[in-house]
Amino acid sequence: MTQAIRSSPKPFTPDDYANRMARVVDDAAEAGLDGLIVTPGPDLVWLTGYRPTAITERLTMLVLTAREMPTMLVPALERPDAAAAAGAPGLRLVDWADGSDPYQVASGLLRFDGRYGVSDSTWSAHLLGLQKALPRTGYSSLSECLPMLRAVKDDSEIARLTAAGAAADATFGEIVNVRFAGRHEYEVAADLARLLRDFGHEQVDFTVVGSGPNGANPHHEADDRVIEKGDTVVLDFGGLMYGYGSDTTRTVAVGEPDAEVRAVHEVVRQAQQAAFEAVAPGVPCEEIDRVARTIITDAGYGGQFIHRTGHGIGVTTHEPPYIVDGVRQPLKPGMCFSIEPGIYLPGRFGVRIEDIVTVTQESGLRLNNTPRDLHVVE
Repeated sequence: MTQAIRSSPKPFTPDDYANRMARVVDDAAEAGLDGLIVTPGPDLVWLTGYRPTAITERLTMLVLTAREMPTMLVPALERPDAAAAAGAPGLRLVDWADGSDPYQVASGLLRFDGRYGVSDSTWSAHLLGLQKALPRTGYSSLSECLPMLRAVKDDSEIARLTAAGAAADATFGEIVNVRFAGRHEYEVAADLARLLRDFGHEQVDFTVVGSGPNGANPHHEADDRVIEKGDTVVLDFGGLMYGYGSDTTRTVAVGEPDAEVRAVHEVVRQAQQAAFEAVAPGVPCEEIDRVARTIITDAGYGGQFIHRTGHGIGVTTHEPPYIVDGVRQPLKPGMCFSIEPGIYLPGRFGVRIEDIVTVTQESGLRLNNTPRDLHVVE
């Protein structure tokens, strides 16, 4: 079994989490909010290091305001786990017992007429419970009021994303050596999942194997189609390593590809390269999309590029910033996102090339570095 050779990054410290909480309190104030309400999900993990063993109907809620110290409301039976979280030294814990009303307890942590940003993962039942207890409060989703909450990564986060990207690259370096022709898509997908784990991923989130006409579906789930000689195969795979995501795509040809496949692949490669070269601080997100889309449109395939050019990545594989028309957010150093243009010809084949990129002080830096030329496999 292939094993990755790697060193683990230093754990995040209580100070790291305290600094994040302090920063987002400032961001909330600038957005005109009285505070933030964060329930179990990626925002809570990022802010506190706490991931409840199970997201249940019991209310867990982090409250961040400028007036009070960070406070997390937890079910009494889960208090020991919350107290053990990496960010717990900077938190005041308040618990509630089964049989009591958690929303009444929560109401003591909020202004009766306050306006709060609420994490997107909040259950509607919990939000309705808060509204019932405090009918004059107002709420906005964090993706609406603070969309860039986790978008700018620090050096420790980028180190984790870099390691995840290198592991995904190593996976591609191995998968091209397996046989494709005559095997089911799900068999190649299983190989990808195994290799991601071999190279250090603790979680595999997706292994797209789109062969032949299935490659024209960007999110095709690997099925029992038998891969044939002459197929192109879209390989899109990733997951979490050290809690941070990987996501890369390469398109391979099974046997010598015909001229059309080579031509389409070259258009996508040029679009991906040009979009990468356009990355720099201050450039609007939508400009990266425009650069890639213009090249594909000029080649006559604009109608076959059917998704955004990219998405942010961090503790989840899809998060802001989104690289698409209408997102005018300027790029900032530390932002990390995918660049993944594609062309999809229904009933025939698809091509996509994807790298994760981080914004430096001057330009962009790829976190995926496998060849972007069309690779021929057996």
